Amino acid sequence: MYLKRLSLTNFRNFTRLDMDVPRRSVLLVGDNAQGKTSVLEAIYFLAALTSFQTNADRQMVNFLEARNSPAVARIVGEYVRGTRTHKLEVRLILDPVGVGNGQRLRKEILLDGVKKQASDVVGAPGAFSAVVFVPQMSQIIEGGPDERRRYLNLALAQAVPAYAGVLSDYTKALEQRNALLKALDERGGNSDQLEVWDETLARLGAQIIQWRIAAVQELEKQASHVHLELTHGAEVLRLAYEPAYDPIPKIALKLDAPTDRSSIPLKDIERGFLNRLRGLRSEEIARGVTTIGPHRDEMRFLANQIDLGDYGSRGQIRTTLLSLKLAEVAWIHARTGQWPVILLDEVMSELDLHRRADLLKHLNEAEQSLLTSTDLHMFTPEFVEGAKVWRVKAGTVQQEKT
Repeated sequence: MYLKRLSLTNFRNFTRLDMDVPRRSVLLVGDNAQGKTSVLEAIYFLAALTSFQTNADRQMVNFLEARNSPAVARIVGEYVRGTRTHKLEVRLILDPVGVGNGQRLRKEILLDGVKKQASDVVGAPGAFSAVVFVPQMSQIIEGGPDERRRYLNLALAQAVPAYAGVLSDYTKALEQRNALLKALDERGGNSDQLEVWDETLARLGAQIIQWRIAAVQELEKQASHVHLELTHGAEVLRLAYEPAYDPIPKIALKLDAPTDRSSIPLKDIERGFLNRLRGLRSEEIARGVTTIGPHRDEMRFLANQIDLGDYGSRGQIRTTLLSLKLAEVAWIHARTGQWPVILLDEVMSELDLHRRADLLKHLNEAEQSLLTSTDLHMFTPEFVEGAKVWRVKAGTVQQEKT
């Protein structure tokens, strides 16, 4: 898979950008705060329909355009997947709300000219896919469990066609169940009203758990191989998935003890999850919240049995993240048959010379990669010679002549 053309209108500091994208490697070079990362953000948005920089989509609308009512930002990508060319357009629309300057964001998505819901686009058979690596992603390891769940959700949504839809349905059911729990606590009533939501949550949650079990196991296999190579055999990497509802009885399970849940049938996970929800009803009514389920899952990263989230050095965390992202590329390819586009933001400055060389070697396996940097000297002369160089300055892009 590769991106053929990218068009931006009123996106971040780009009022207008319309560029053909080279097939192999593109180096976006320029000073800080010129728009390099915004180009990667726009491309990743086509794959995940969410930003890696902000949770507020309205921030991506150009600040001058945002003064208008309505205000519209557009991202349009033409890409080749297999033998077919597709066109994906995303419109971020700020509509006026009420009296004054209030605005509400509305998102429109068109795949090959047909309006779609986000959950019907991400990971779909004709969808665009990309893997992004930015330095602040150290929060996947160092941050809270919500960061690791978000990582798993974004990766799985691109690799498993039904994942985004099931996760969306699970989230809605969870909200309804939590609302009912609070109502039962405040006003009383028959707790059997929870049964329908328990069954829905167990059915959807079990599927998410099963998908996560397989994903973490497959990612670990890829990541541990890359990590062993990057550390020259000095460290063994493990990914430890800790589901909030664990289908394996908790008999003194240790974090550093590998646990194989891959053979557990979906129906067994669903049945066990449902029974656990029923058993927790009184406690959860008193707390007004659902205390177990995929929304509270955890994943930890261990190198030589040391939890990197608690004790990892800066170098270990960088190497683990690089291993994870390269594993994600290979994993998506194995799952979908398509190489995702690789997006790397100022990554070379975070790596030593040996790891830079290892990274560039892995990039040659994919169909297309885009990398940002303030300095071309971060790359080998051979890599620069084989890549296209884009100069980014003040929201404009100029392709260097070769």
